Amino acid sequence: MNEQTGGRRVVTNMSISLDGRYAGPDPLDMSWVMPYAITDVARDHLTSLWESATTALLGRVNAEGFLGFWPGVIDMEGADPRDVGFARWLVDVDKVVLSSTLDPDRAPWERTTVVDKPTAEAVADLRATDGGDVLVLSSASVIKDLLAADQVDRLALTVFPIFLGGGPRLFDDGLPAGKWDLVSQTAGEHGTLVLVYDRVR
Repeated sequence: MNEQTGGRRVVTNMSISLDGRYAGPDPLDMSWVMPYAITDVARDHLTSLWESATTALLGRVNAEGFLGFWPGVIDMEGADPRDVGFARWLVDVDKVVLSSTLDPDRAPWERTTVVDKPTAEAVADLRATDGGDVLVLSSASVIKDLLAADQVDRLALTVFPIFLGGGPRLFDDGLPAGKWDLVSQTAGEHGTLVLVYDRVR
């Protein structure tokens, strides 16, 4: 039986290498992602996630990266319509940024709430509100916290056929044991594989 742990569904999205890493030895070097991130399967996958989400949940570092780049895509000449759609959604959606350093009274982005509390508590607060999915966008620290607390309802992974050979892994030892249902699987260009799992509770 597949049941959620509260009202709203928490969906996490992450790109990983075939050896299970979300970043290489140099975490700032994301060049390994680019050939795969602009494939049709990756763009369609992201679209399928944000269309049902009414809140974006991000860590501070990812918020700075996403919100520093994506709004500029809206008016970018020749941009893929799916990228423009995601950019518009990101600008317009309610955003929750987990941070102990940003001023909660002066969020640097519109429609943004800065929260300084443990990830699981912040998600419990969101589950208690009305709305669609809470989408966690590639924020590894947030996703790892949610996996450790068994608070992920849908786990979306884009697997790129590359070994990074070093760098942080998404799945740490000691995660709660549990089963997941494969909801969808899609293979795309360059061997990109999109996998979506729902937590069985």
